[in-house]
Order: sequence, then C-alpha cells, then structure tokens
Amino acid sequence: MTRREPKPRKSGRAREADEDSWDDAPPPPPPRKRVFRKAVFVVAAVWVLFAGGIIFAHWLEGEFPDTTNLFIYEPGKDITLVDAKGRLIARRGLTMGQAVRSEELPEHIGNAFIAVEDRRFRYHFGVDPLALVRAAIADFRAGAFVQGGSTLTQQLAKNLFLKPHRTLKRKIDEAVLALYLESKFSKDEILTLYLNRVYFGAGVYGIEAATERFFGKRARDLTLTEAAILAGSVKAPSRYNPEAAPNAALVRARIVLDAMEANGFIDRDTWQTATSTRPKIAHNFATPGSGYFIDYAIGLVPSFVGEPTERLVVETTFDLDLQYAAERAVASGLAKEGPELAVSQAALVTMTPDGALRALVGGRSYDDSTFNRATEAMRQPGSAFKPFVYLAALERGRRPSDSVVDEPVSIGDWNPDNYESNYAGTITLAQAFARSSNSAAVRLTTEAGPRAVVHVARRLGINSRLNAVPSLALGTSEVTPLELTAGYAAFANGGMGVLPYAILSIKTLSGKVLYRRQGSGLGRVIAAQHEAEMTGMLTETIVSGTGRQASLAGRDIAGKTGTSQGYRDAWFVGFSADYVAGVWIGNDGGAPMNKATGGGLPARIFKSFMTEAEKKLPPRPLLGAAAAPVVAENTPPPEPQTAEVEQVDVAESEKSTDVLSAFENLLERLF
Repeated sequence: MTRREPKPRKSGRAREADEDSWDDAPPPPPPRKRVFRKAVFVVAAVWVLFAGGIIFAHWLEGEFPDTTNLFIYEPGKDITLVDAKGRLIARRGLTMGQAVRSEELPEHIGNAFIAVEDRRFRYHFGVDPLALVRAAIADFRAGAFVQGGSTLTQQLAKNLFLKPHRTLKRKIDEAVLALYLESKFSKDEILTLYLNRVYFGAGVYGIEAATERFFGKRARDLTLTEAAILAGSVKAPSRYNPEAAPNAALVRARIVLDAMEANGFIDRDTWQTATSTRPKIAHNFATPGSGYFIDYAIGLVPSFVGEPTERLVVETTFDLDLQYAAERAVASGLAKEGPELAVSQAALVTMTPDGALRALVGGRSYDDSTFNRATEAMRQPGSAFKPFVYLAALERGRRPSDSVVDEPVSIGDWNPDNYESNYAGTITLAQAFARSSNSAAVRLTTEAGPRAVVHVARRLGINSRLNAVPSLALGTSEVTPLELTAGYAAFANGGMGVLPYAILSIKTLSGKVLYRRQGSGLGRVIAAQHEAEMTGMLTETIVSGTGRQASLAGRDIAGKTGTSQGYRDAWFVGFSADYVAGVWIGNDGGAPMNKATGGGLPARIFKSFMTEAEKKLPPRPLLGAAAAPVVAENTPPPEPQTAEVEQVDVAESEKSTDVLSAFENLLERLF
C-alpha cells in the first residue's frame, strides 16, 4: 500500500507542537542554533560510529538474537462470557490477538503511533540522534534516567529481547539491536512487529487484542479517534487504557491527534472531527462481585469441551440485573447489621425453579477474597435442613395436620434443645415446622429413620457427605449454599429435582457450536401431594413462623430459616413462583456470631433482594399452593410413649444407623 509521507507544516501552531522538527529550512537559524545543531550532528555521528562498531563486533561473534520466528504468533485462547440477555460479562485469558500486517490496516492507525512515539520513524536508521541527544540532556539535568528518546524500533528491540531495567548498558544494547532490526526488516515489517507486540494494558498485547478488548471490533475497523486512544495508551498502559481510565485516555488521545495534525498526517478538518468524537468503550458490564460467577462458569467449561484450544464464547444463565440486586442486598445488609452481629461474610445464590443460576454472591468482596463461599464453603445448614426431614416424615405416612410432641428429648448423652428452650407441647407438624421446633424434628427423624432423611436429601440434590444419625435433623452435616438452594428448587417447581446449571452453550469465535444444554434435571423427586403439603408448611413459616421478616407484600413466598450450633451459621432459603434464593451469613473459620439467626439478617437480605427481583414481574401463586393443606391446630396427639422408652429405642437405632451409614458411605466411595 502506498503511503503519503508526512510533510511538516509551517504554521506557528505546527512549529510549537513539533518543537523538535529539523526540516523547517527558513528562516535560517541564529548562530547559536547553528552551533548547537552542528554539535548535535557531531554527537549523532559519534553514536552511529559507536553503535556501528558494536554491531560489527557482535556480528563477528554471532551474538545477535535469532529473528527467524518473530512473525509467528500464539494468540491467546480467551473465553468470552455473556449473560442470558447477550450482555458481555467478561473476557478471561485474552492476551494476544491474531497477527495483523501494518500495511493491511488503515493508514491512520500506524500514523497515530508514529506521530506520538517516533515522528521520524520512516527516516531514521533505528536510532534517532536528535531524540537521543534530547534525552541525554534531560537525563543529565535530572541526574537520573527521566527520558528515553527511544524510537519505535528501539522499543520493539526492548520488548523482544531485553529486560525492562533502566541502565546505560540496556540503552546501548537497545540501540544496537534496533540497528540490527533495521538491517533485517523493512519499515513496514518493523511497524507490524511493533503493533503486534506492544502492551496496551489490561493484560493484552497487540493491536488486534487491544481493539477487541476495548472497542469490541477488529483492528482494521478502528476509527481515527480510537486509534489515537490506543496509540496514546502505550506510554503508560495502566494509566491511559480506556477501560481503566476513559477520561484520561481521551485527554491523551488529544495529544496524539495534535501531533498527527502538526506533522501533516491529518488536516485541520479531520483533526476537528476526531477531537470532538467520543468512542464507545466496550466495557465489561460485570458488577464488582461477578467474579464469583465468572470463576465458577469458566471452571465448568473443560467438563463440557475439554481444555480450550481456540477462542470461545460462552452463553451463560447469568442475569447482570439480578446480580447487581443481589450484591446490593448483601452489601447493604452487612454494612448495616454486620458489626453489631459480628458477621463478616455472606453468600447469596439465586436460580430459577428449574436450576438456572441467575446470580451468585460468593462473599463480601471479590477484590478482597476470591474464595467462593456460595459454591465451595461447607457450612452447617441448621434448621434450613428440616424440609428434608419433614418430607421423609410425609413419605412415611405423616400429614401436616398430624400431631407431634414438642417437649425436651434425650438421646443417650445428647439433649437437643429448642431455641431459647421454648416448648409448645403437642402441636401439629405444620406448626412445629413453622416454629422450627428442634424437638419435633429430632422425633420425626428417629421415627422415619436417619437413613430415610439422607435418601430424601440425596434425591433432591444434596451431594455432600451426610451422616445418618439423629442430629442430622438439626442440620449438623455440612452443605454448600448452592446445593442447599438447589434442593429447595424441587419444592418450588412442583417436585422436579434440579441440577443447577450456569452454561447454556459454548461456541468458537467463528460460530461453531461445541456444546448446547439439553438436560432436563433429575425428573420427579417429590410426589405431587407431598410437594403441595411441603409448600403449605414452607408458606406458613413466612406467614406465622420464624421467616416472617422475609415476607413480601402482595407476593406468595415460602421458605425456611436455619441457625447452626453456637451461632456459627445463619440461613434463609426461600422461593417465589419465579426464583429460588438462598442466603448464608457467618465468618470464615467458623467464628461465632453475636446471636445472629436465620430469621433476622438472612431473611432481611432475602427480602431486599427478592423485592428488587420481583419488581417488574406480575404476582403469581406458588406451584403447589392450590393443594396446600389447612393447618389443624387441635388434632389429638399420637399414642403416648415414655421418654425412657424413646431414649432406649433411639440409642439402639443410632447404633445400627451408624453401622449402616458407614457401610453406605463405603459403597458410595467404591462405586
């Protein structure tokens, strides 16, 4: 491609902008300037002779680096994630884009870099004597290396072959290698190498990767203003890249455009248009805490398509709007109540009733800690585990209107207590559930059998290790917030088990589909009648029980609170017709909180989030609400049993249960 050589302008503005120009002949310089110019040429000649001698010596010794493979690039195998509405969430792994030849790009791209970095690029021999003298004078006056004076070729030599230490030896090596590169390649080839190797900030190298990262397009489509922004960022990539500092990038781009006009690369009208244009930056739309979901989703990619060998686009189930609402609810709750309750961390999981993850908050701050408490933290669910206990009881013939004794119970040396030792005597299962009675839950667990409770939880998607012992009733086996929330999804969707999922499809950049989700979950895991009964009891918890602070005006909400031993964990897991959400609060390391319970801060965080999530959706009844049972308050109690008989029976049951549980765990490990 034929290029128009820049012609120095003779206007006062041009001379001011290009104070180092040495092409303006008239008017003749005064005597002092002529003496200075001669001195410059003498110094330059010395530099050339000196560098030439070093090059000759290196050449004889064969010490120059191999340049055979300089045009071979290894583009980054990056992954682009978009949310369920097609909005960019993030790009991970983008380091270097496809190689592009400078002569195949619009002329203004190369000229932007030349104007601001090395205006005499097409005339010098790899080293610019004037720039070196100017830099030497500045360094001498400052008593340190404050100005480089490097040409594009020198910068390329540094990027290719040298370490970034600012020493005299490195500067000499840089100059020598620049002369060597100029002897091996044409100006267009050097410019090509430079554009494909230079660092632009945000972890990306090369003009193609930078254009995709910052403007969402190909390098050949860069506008003049966009090219000026990229050219300007090279001086200080972390300070001037348009993603980190868009305003600073525009100010720097103005300097580039001024230099282009001053050196004849563009005319005044073009300069005026470019300086009045503000390009659209292709920002990641991700919220500060989206990193938890991004890490989780990217970690799943190899399980679907193996280790990526090319650039991928991953369509996810994520919803940036819901994520923002979730982060805001967590941050607000912790800021307001965290200090008083001695709570430092929280997690929030949101999914649709079929298991599509919409939001994932894995901690208070992703910047402070990337550990994902929503997917990786194993915590005791406390009473939030009781729905599995009650479902096991229903499947053994119990009904919500049946009676259960809410009185102190002892099993061997274990004496589980109700919250604040409050007991109600004989009440219905529905009432016991709403009150979150520990005594009733333990009785129902021993009645149905701990192994039956384990099987129910497994069927609904709880995969963590569960100990089949009576204390399981109180949620003493640890689970993750993600799997517990997924377990509740079966209550929200009519009894169908779900496998939480985050990825809808995976494609190559060219559009080839490598994976598309076709699964439908675990199938029916709860009988319709039992699902309706559980929905009724979970709803009653919100209406009159421990979850009252999670209620939403005009919305049907169901859920359950949970508080673990010693106030180390507090939970609320609930659902509407549209979303299932689980909230956990606590401290890393299991430090106890200041009497924080699931019916307090977790329920309020849930309410804050769900209020925002449901704001634009019409109210809908819960799926099982139509068949929900009526709570009976005065049902005759079951046949009386003495505490001593219960204690003996339960003790024997626990012994056999321990053996069976160990055998079951062994089988699970083997098969």
